[in-house]
Amino acid sequence: MDYFMPTRLFTGTACIQAHAEALVALGTKCLVVNDGQSALDSGALDDVRCVLVEQGIEAVEWDGVTPNPPVSSCMKAGRIAATCGAQFVLGIGGGSSLDAAKAIAVFAANPELDEQSFYAKAWQCEPLPIALVGTTAGTGSEVTKVSVLTDSASRKHSIHDDRLYAAVAFGDSRHTHTCPPAVTLSCGVDVLAHATESYFSRKADDISRAFSVRAVRMAMGPLVAAAAGEKLSDEQRRQLYDASILGGLAINTTGTCFPHNVGYYLTENYGVPHGFASAIFLPVMLGYVHAGNAAYAQAFYDEVGTSEKDYVRIIEQCLPELNIRMTEQQIEDALPRWENNGSVLNTCVDVSVQEIHYMLRKMFVGQE
Repeated sequence: MDYFMPTRLFTGTACIQAHAEALVALGTKCLVVNDGQSALDSGALDDVRCVLVEQGIEAVEWDGVTPNPPVSSCMKAGRIAATCGAQFVLGIGGGSSLDAAKAIAVFAANPELDEQSFYAKAWQCEPLPIALVGTTAGTGSEVTKVSVLTDSASRKHSIHDDRLYAAVAFGDSRHTHTCPPAVTLSCGVDVLAHATESYFSRKADDISRAFSVRAVRMAMGPLVAAAAGEKLSDEQRRQLYDASILGGLAINTTGTCFPHNVGYYLTENYGVPHGFASAIFLPVMLGYVHAGNAAYAQAFYDEVGTSEKDYVRIIEQCLPELNIRMTEQQIEDALPRWENNGSVLNTCVDVSVQEIHYMLRKMFVGQE
């Protein structure tokens, strides 16, 4: 086994205020990256503002993060950080804001870097130190070395590098309380996607599987309640947030499998939120695993304490009706992106491009 996660993680009520000294260690001036209104509504932005003032840290705010952040906007923000003399980057929000903050830290230290060089990791200077404050329970980006961005061709790509780990991350689950129901569900099923795909990755080991199982066990109850339209309690919100962190810790070792990468196609072309776009393919993956290695599949269900039928039902209860319609030609045109794709090859049973073709055709051709 080989596990590495250098981020200092603080969780719990008022953890930002309790551990403000961790920010002081990063510098005296920062760029605060966020998505505007939701960062404010969550209370996280005000908490950060107060702590920075109290600690004498000067802040420049950039609230230009959008869902599925483009590399181009991260380049722009990186230049702002470089121009203002920021010594670290502090991201506030869900996966989009946290992933953007990681990329912005790279561009801030390398303001002349272009998109191609960014993805090639041709970074002459180390990224600025990164601090992250999570406001959703989903991606686990607080503790991963991954940044998922949209390139100039409108394609989503993930970049993995140890230099993208945050120096420090804060997870106060109170900041997730203002998430709308649809966001709670989309982020929540992303937790299940991370944990389930990690368990069935070719790279899974005892540590990653332990994180995966715990994440699923913690997330299922709150997600069942959220899918039923119930208002989640403080404890359920905490469980869901902690599960998202465990899911992130799992994919640190393994990465994700084909549901995530095929899900990118739905997000790019049909605007499906990331969590839903990934989770819709989980039942298909579980079917492939059952057919290819039934004993391994059953071990997963035994460990998480449910049956395959019930687990699939929980996933499906969380999903909205998507009403996506594809043509045969659209599917044919998309297939090359999954040839020798790392996430497809990472799945613990062989999944061919022809099977992805069949899956998309069965699910989306002819739907109105």
